[in-house]
Amino acid sequence: MTALLVVLVVVLLAAVVVLVVALTRRRGQQRPAAPQDPFRDRDADVLRGDPRTLTAGDTVEIRGRAYTVRGSLHYTEQSWGWAEHLLDDAAGGPKVWLSVEEDPDLELALWHEVPSATVTPGAPTVDFDGRRYTRDESGTARFTSTGTTGLNATGTARYADYAAPDGALLSFESYAGPGEPDRWEVGRGERLSRAEVRVWSRGG
Repeated sequence: MTALLVVLVVVLLAAVVVLVVALTRRRGQQRPAAPQDPFRDRDADVLRGDPRTLTAGDTVEIRGRAYTVRGSLHYTEQSWGWAEHLLDDAAGGPKVWLSVEEDPDLELALWHEVPSATVTPGAPTVDFDGRRYTRDESGTARFTSTGTTGLNATGTARYADYAAPDGALLSFESYAGPGEPDRWEVGRGERLSRAEVRVWSRGG
């Protein structure tokens, strides 16, 4: 009888060990959930679509004008991240981008490339097209590219952002490789309210 109890105890212990190992492996395979803004307007996400989830092929309406997302750039700089989406403008012309960032509130901005601009970043202020912009932030970020953006799948970008007193934005980005001189792409931007942006996901 004692021998039978010992065998039962050993079998039970073995079963417990197997169960614990299986649960541990399963937890290790699960990715931790991304931190969420506790004040996030989830009703707006349901009614107007979520700009945070934009991908190539989605449709985004900005101030009543519809665009298709051609490709996306996702940037990371230390623990901070943001996205820029290249929009297909049926009218043609310079590139149009939508930037999406949480810092911690959702920040949206519409950008138009200014290929004829000759200004460069670096100084505390930049005068451009009748406005004086003050440097806001600058740095170097890693990016991944999906869809059609004209850039490699991964790489590094330097950036410098400026803002004018009336809220107008000016951005400089360079995707030059190591040892190459910066070739700055200039974009003029304007902030968007959440109500001005509506998203239709390609997946429905």
